[in-house]
Amino acid sequence: MQTPTNRAEQNWVLGVTALASFMMALDAMIITTAFAAIRAEFGSPVETLQWTVNAFNLTFAVLLLTGAALGDRFGRRRMFAVGIALFVVASAACALAGNATALIAARALQGAGAALVMPLAMAILSGTFGREERARALGIFSGITGCALIIGPAIGGFITEHLGWRWLFWINLPIGLIAIGLVLARLRESFGPAAALDIPGLSLVALAALALVWSLLRGNAVGWASAEVTGALMSGLVLAAGFVFWELRAAAPMVPMRLFASRALASGMSASVLFYAAMYGVLFLLPQFLQTTLGFDAFGAGLRLLPWTATLFVTAPVAGAVVNRFGERPLVVTGLLMQAIGLGWIAEIVSPAVPYSALVAPLVLAGVGVSMAMPAAQNAILSSVAVAEMGKASGVFNMGRFLGGMFGIAALASFSAHGAVDSAAHFESGFAAAMSLAATLSLAGSIAGFFLPAQRRTAGAAAPQDA
Repeated sequence: MQTPTNRAEQNWVLGVTALASFMMALDAMIITTAFAAIRAEFGSPVETLQWTVNAFNLTFAVLLLTGAALGDRFGRRRMFAVGIALFVVASAACALAGNATALIAARALQGAGAALVMPLAMAILSGTFGREERARALGIFSGITGCALIIGPAIGGFITEHLGWRWLFWINLPIGLIAIGLVLARLRESFGPAAALDIPGLSLVALAALALVWSLLRGNAVGWASAEVTGALMSGLVLAAGFVFWELRAAAPMVPMRLFASRALASGMSASVLFYAAMYGVLFLLPQFLQTTLGFDAFGAGLRLLPWTATLFVTAPVAGAVVNRFGERPLVVTGLLMQAIGLGWIAEIVSPAVPYSALVAPLVLAGVGVSMAMPAAQNAILSSVAVAEMGKASGVFNMGRFLGGMFGIAALASFSAHGAVDSAAHFESGFAAAMSLAATLSLAGSIAGFFLPAQRRTAGAAAPQDA
């Protein structure tokens, strides 16, 4: 995509892609606080209802790179609009579901729509803004998307309580239809490199993602040493190796392996996987700690995440704006070190008697840190490839982000296993261990950030240099 010179056009692209991304990210988490109401209506056990989340996550992960490839081949704007339309149709099916099975199937269809939208949103956005402005745009985009993931449970609780759980999905219809109209009216069409679809590559990566995500989803439920989980994990690793082997030899690979030779992409991906693992894992457990140990209701727990989440609105855009001055490396390293300190601080002070006020400072510290690192890492990854390959880079980034998040949830839940939800004291002991692991993952991400290329200013322009 040729970078537009019209500032208004750039602002429209940022607004439309952020709106679509916000809607997808919000829907990934919003249903969690509606389980009680859905269970009362359908009479389904919690184990069944958990698949309303798992089904969305599964199809999203499996089809991410496919979505990016379809956008490159048939047009990013066109497939972006198709993805939103699919999501809207699936949302209506969720709202009309008469039983848990129908709801789970509709949620899987929502995940397929999101798998088209999320990587293409970043590819369209990155192709619209030049290098000097891209980081600022990604900072705003990250702030909006990140907040959706974390305020989702609170919004879901409010809508369920006042309107009913089906309105969690009905509200997507007007928003989605407006977004489709704006996509068609305001966005330019763009394509990736002209090539046939890499069907074997698509099949291998989809099956690998399916096996890996299945093992992560089922590990805590049936045991990590079970035949089901170990079989799925080994199958996923073998299929992933097969995907790499095929891509190295394919005439038109969907993910050229040469992209990973870039220090910026390899280091940025490593840091991203680690800090998203920590962030998603904390997002999964922290609301439970606030409810089980400190006694807040679902909506109250969501509001008390704001010292962590509100930092995204301010820090991410500012961090994106200063990337070209300082480079990605210091923002990623410093930001993830701050997150590690904040989460480690929480691990040290948590107890059934800890006042919520004692958690505010470490939450702010961790929130500011990850809000610095997020747009900087994204910018490093997407700026390491040519504009024509940003769809591929965006698909790789989103899959790494998602798999890292799934790993973080599974790992932190396993570390908290010696705690239990039957009492505040038992949950607190497991929660402290999980926060220590999250701090360690963040520290590892900071170390990975040290390998990002240094940013040096030459002839009045910012240019990445290996150093």
